[in-house]
Amino acid sequence: MSSSRTPTLPDGVPVPTVTDGTVAIAPPGEGSGYWAGGPSAQLVDGIFYLAYRVRRPIGEGRGYANVVARSEDGVHFETIAVLEKDDFGAESLERPSLVHTPDGKWRLYISSNTPHTKHWWVDMLEADNPADFSAASRVTVLPGDDTEAVKDVVIKYHEGSWHMWATCHPLTDPDATDRMITRYATSADGIEWTWESVAMTGRSGHWDSRGARLAAVYLDGDRPVAFYDGRASFEENYEERTGIAVGDDLTHFTAISDDVDLQSPWGTGGLRYIDIVKLPDGDYRLYYELCRPDGAHDLRTEVVAGTGELRGDQRAAA
Repeated sequence: MSSSRTPTLPDGVPVPTVTDGTVAIAPPGEGSGYWAGGPSAQLVDGIFYLAYRVRRPIGEGRGYANVVARSEDGVHFETIAVLEKDDFGAESLERPSLVHTPDGKWRLYISSNTPHTKHWWVDMLEADNPADFSAASRVTVLPGDDTEAVKDVVIKYHEGSWHMWATCHPLTDPDATDRMITRYATSADGIEWTWESVAMTGRSGHWDSRGARLAAVYLDGDRPVAFYDGRASFEENYEERTGIAVGDDLTHFTAISDDVDLQSPWGTGGLRYIDIVKLPDGDYRLYYELCRPDGAHDLRTEVVAGTGELRGDQRAAA
């Protein structure tokens, strides 16, 4: 696809500087395979709530827990709940999705991996307070199957309906189960979902040819905008970089560029799982997972104005 035929980035979209981020959550160890990331954040009544995944290397625990934390400034967090993989009978947990519902309840959608398989499913927990999340209350909302794993959901309640973008991994080729597409679904209650479309796929011959995983959807402007994670090969698994895409509606998104839009200036360039929180003054606090020089991943945050600008040094950071 020629870049001259791709959509432009609309005005007002908050784009991270990448190099100005502050570490909000450090990984549980040093070096490759130790991650704190996969953030999902909410700002409610002046308090920031952050759900995230912590991981150790393969063979040492993988994604061993989802953590929920609170903060008054959006940077310094206090842990209020820990959901461990054994609570779900899972080999690994991935990025959670934290939602504050219209009736004031809290939901946490958790992605779990069936041991010794490539199968993933998604459970939903509900509580009156995010400190009270418990695996005992889980309800499976996306079971997955033998042909496709489902995980890493982005969920929004918007204009009276529930919307979801889920990462799906086709399992039909056992040598290529890392491939990923994003499917879009809708729901009346956030529990029973109806698949509507394929929202985004990888682009052959490009940096995101192996797949596209929507990480955040921005709905404040005239057109929806998505930040998505992509990679070109199996070898880049776990070190995805970030692209930006625009939709005419919520069902499908098109990349704004043939190039990587955002990446780490360190290590492999991995920058993924961006989430966006709008602040009362109209600025935005962003959270994202970033590869640091030793190969571990920090969960970082920064405040940016909604400018809709993408600087050249962001694309060329690595």
